[in-house]
Amino acid sequence: MSGLVLKLNPKERVLVNGAVIENGDRRSRLSILTPNANILRLRDAIRPDEVNTPVRRVCYIAQLVLSGDVAEEDAELQILRGIEQLSQALTDDDSRLHLDAATDAVTRKDFYRTLKSLRNLLQREARLLAARPS
Repeated sequence: MSGLVLKLNPKERVLVNGAVIENGDRRSRLSILTPNANILRLRDAIRPDEVNTPVRRVCYIAQLVLSGDVAEEDAELQILRGIEQLSQALTDDDSRLHLDAATDAVTRKDFYRTLKSLRNLLQREARLLAARPS
């Protein structure tokens, strides 16, 4: 069986194709069998007031596609431009792997994987921004 498997904590919320679903009182596991379903864990969601760095900005655009607030066609070019800008600043091999994976996911219109790949860069970006001279 292929597809996405979500492991949810009690009362955890997830957005599936625009519908908010809340888990019950016990841990559970859901298998998403529908290809290209838009899934977003609300605990992982970036709030509008948290969009204050380049990586977060690109992640947020991908997240808007998953939430159904922006059409894929409208977001695709913005995300690819954002990834291109990030690739000029994040030049190490590991960052390149994540950026390449995000680019590939966008071209396949897999915005869940796009967001997942880009989220791997958030800690690196935070370290770089913290280390920059004042």
